[in-house]
Amino acid sequence: MLNSSKEKLWNLARNSFKVFLYGSGAFFLLMLIISFTTLPFWGIYQLGIFQSNHSSKPDVIVVMGGSGMPSQTALIRTYYAAQISSKYPLVPIIIALPDNLISNNSPLKQMEKELRMRGVRSEVIFENKGTNTRGQALNIKKMLGKDKSLLIVSSPEHIYRSVQSFKKLGFSKVTSCAAFEKDLNQKLIFNSEQLGGKSYMPEIGESNQLRYQFWNHLVYEIILLREYTAILYYKMQAWI
Repeated sequence: MLNSSKEKLWNLARNSFKVFLYGSGAFFLLMLIISFTTLPFWGIYQLGIFQSNHSSKPDVIVVMGGSGMPSQTALIRTYYAAQISSKYPLVPIIIALPDNLISNNSPLKQMEKELRMRGVRSEVIFENKGTNTRGQALNIKKMLGKDKSLLIVSSPEHIYRSVQSFKKLGFSKVTSCAAFEKDLNQKLIFNSEQLGGKSYMPEIGESNQLRYQFWNHLVYEIILLREYTAILYYKMQAWI
């Protein structure tokens, strides 16, 4: 009887592992197929253009801090924030980034320096306590109240969740500016034989699909999976 129970458990575990392997393989294959399409790009794009009509002057520009300084996310967000500030030069800027000790070399101060280097002269305020989007929105509400109009600057995939987090707390006027990366205008093509490559190797120098787009879209898919998971979690918590 005992051996029979062990055998059943073993078969259950083995079958479950097979289902996991087959499911993982099918999921990965689906990701590979989708990466050859434009769906990952449009997924990022749709999140990034949410509430992007910021034609009217905001009361405050909020820069979501990203991964700290220096990092790709923080640098590109400060770049866009500086562009917006040049359009609204007297509007104060809040940088939201966890930072226990604000010193001259701290990430918050480095982001402020980056803004100053790009010509920003408006007041820069720090929100350094919140450790996620919800916490940052709560702290900014304490700082401002909820009657101010906000313009949120963040990475494209983070825009929807950021805007909705502030709206959930009672901010009625929230617009956004997504820090989209810009593509090169130059076509990156080459002939491998002219560069001393091996003649028996496949020629991929004119295929941007294989060399760049495929890999970029795989990265987009991972970003989207993470962000959709975060959005679902926020919805379940009633934070958006």
